[in-house]
Amino acid sequence: MRFVGIDVVIPVHDEQELLPGCLDSLEACAAVTPVPVTVTVVLDSCTDASGSLARGRARIVRCDARNVGAARAVGFDSLPRPASPQRSGQRWYATTDADSRVPPTWLADQLARALDGADVVAGLVEVTDWSEWNPDTRVRYLEGYRAGSDHRHIHGANIGISARAYRDLGGFEPLPVHEDVRLVHRAEEAGLAIAWSTATPVTTSARRHSRTPGGFSGHLALTELDHAGLDHAESDHAEPDHAELDHTRSGVTP
Repeated sequence: MRFVGIDVVIPVHDEQELLPGCLDSLEACAAVTPVPVTVTVVLDSCTDASGSLARGRARIVRCDARNVGAARAVGFDSLPRPASPQRSGQRWYATTDADSRVPPTWLADQLARALDGADVVAGLVEVTDWSEWNPDTRVRYLEGYRAGSDHRHIHGANIGISARAYRDLGGFEPLPVHEDVRLVHRAEEAGLAIAWSTATPVTTSARRHSRTPGGFSGHLALTELDHAGLDHAESDHAEPDHAELDHTRSGVTP
């Protein structure tokens, strides 16, 4: 098996504050990745300077879905269809979020897992800035986050998949939340090989007001309410049931 390039897609909705840091981290990562890396930024209903900040640093695609699953799908759908891997080698797809920063060896680690036979790589995330949350929320959340080799976390900020597998599965669904979970679940149901990586956690934001309703900030808010012993309504975007999987977007670094 030979991989000849990597395509990274980032969905973006008004991320002028955090997008430059994400792109900085991807440039550092691409510099030490053994194959060429192309980054695609999907500007989804943006009204700020995100497009100007991405210009010259990434391919730019636009949509007006205001939907993270649709935006990820638009990004991958905009890529040229891979040629026959038997003739020209395979391509690898990866995705992260605009409020996240990838480590330098993020893509090299995914490629290594792919060369070992993985069709999908699901990695961890970590949070380094908990300043918007009280300390008890942070402690309670980290206590419930399994960061060992037996983890089953699924994060849109840290997923890789072979182009062939992505196309065979039909890509991301246009869901407002948990499109990442659904893709990996469908890969499991199809019998594809999933590597649950611990090697290169992606640093992500713990801001209280995220761009995705029911995403990480919503999960932390529920954690805070649970700790306070308060009743709360169920999220409008409940995660799909899947036995034995823990797939919240979460952080691991104190």
